[in-house]
Amino acid sequence: MAQYYELFYCLEQSARKLITETMEEAEGADWWEQKVPQAIRDYVKKLIQDEIDMGMTQRSERAIDYTTFGQLFDIIGANWAHFELIFTSRPAVQRIVKNLNMLRGPIAHCCPMSEDEIDRLVLTVKDWFRLIG
Repeated sequence: MAQYYELFYCLEQSARKLITETMEEAEGADWWEQKVPQAIRDYVKKLIQDEIDMGMTQRSERAIDYTTFGQLFDIIGANWAHFELIFTSRPAVQRIVKNLNMLRGPIAHCCPMSEDEIDRLVLTVKDWFRLIG
């Protein structure tokens, strides 16, 4: 399962990078406070505070690193005007993110995946990169 964790990790990090670069270019350095839905910012703020309250090392200086995979699409959707030239289809992005979110569960919770779901993961990752125009 480690190779699928690594695959998903790389995919998620590339999505965060794409969002950050796109939003910084379009909206400037303060894009997080200005363009990310309040519910996501509140969620991230709470996670950061939870780490502080537990005496843990902060996982990142970047707020986007505290978002869930599904929240990444919410950021894209809330700012679709900046992403419509990058992705070929909004409904396809929604479908692929939904599939990836479902496939993420067994990977993140250390459960074995069936051969069909492994195939689905590989194809869905290919679909994601195909969407980027």
